[in-house]
Amino acid sequence: MVTSYMDYTSPDTQFTFDVNTNTLFKKDANNFINLLSVKQLNTLENTSLLDIYLSKSNVVEPHYHQNAAELVYCICGSAVVSLINPFTNELLHFPICPGQVANVPQGWWHYEVATADNTHLLAIFNAPIPEVILGSDILSKTPANVLAHTYCLNEAKVKDALAPIKPGTFIGPPADCCEEDKVQGVSNMAPNMAPYMKPNMQPNMQPNMHPNMQPYAHMQAQPIPIASQMPQATQAFAYQPYPMQGYYNQGYEQHYRQQPYVQQQPQYQYSNNQE
Repeated sequence: MVTSYMDYTSPDTQFTFDVNTNTLFKKDANNFINLLSVKQLNTLENTSLLDIYLSKSNVVEPHYHQNAAELVYCICGSAVVSLINPFTNELLHFPICPGQVANVPQGWWHYEVATADNTHLLAIFNAPIPEVILGSDILSKTPANVLAHTYCLNEAKVKDALAPIKPGTFIGPPADCCEEDKVQGVSNMAPNMAPYMKPNMQPNMQPNMHPNMQPYAHMQAQPIPIASQMPQATQAFAYQPYPMQGYYNQGYEQHYRQQPYVQQQPQYQYSNNQE
């Protein structure tokens, strides 16, 4: 079947494209994302992709795609694809290595963590242009006083904790995150790995293992200590300084429903006087 809107007799019809020439986001030479959508290849129908390159412990930040499901294929290296199943309210982890895939249904909150250097992932979408809402956008755009009021938190501490977050992070940690005081109290292993797990263990080579096991848990031969017996880590992910800031290029659409009128942010200060 051919697309109804495409004139295949036109001299502008495109059948090939070099994805290396369309960088969506680049953190550094080893961590970047290239994009292919119908905007680059006009004969695409309901397909698009992200070509993702990561070094160890780098993260495609938590996000969701409101218009597409995502199939993550591991070309080389290894990664853990984590997602929240909204029907069971479970956080699930799927280690993948070359030739293995993890599927993320449309609209599900998820993220990917590289567990080896030179990791190369291909994310395939069933939409001509993938749309995304990023965790960094949600956290940076939601007013701190709303979060503090909603969850009974200290507003000053919320502001201080969220201040470094930049919208459109895409790949974390940010290139300038190399100070220990920024990541104190966080495990120095991959996110959501239990503290006893070794971060350099090989990924699951058996794709039929239980998917909701913690990453690599089935490979642990030693008795498992409880978290309270483990020492507190002082630095997350073995952060290393990078010489350049990440940049966001173009093409990856982020759609937000906008109110047709301006609403002033409530201050949550309630007067005792009633008129």
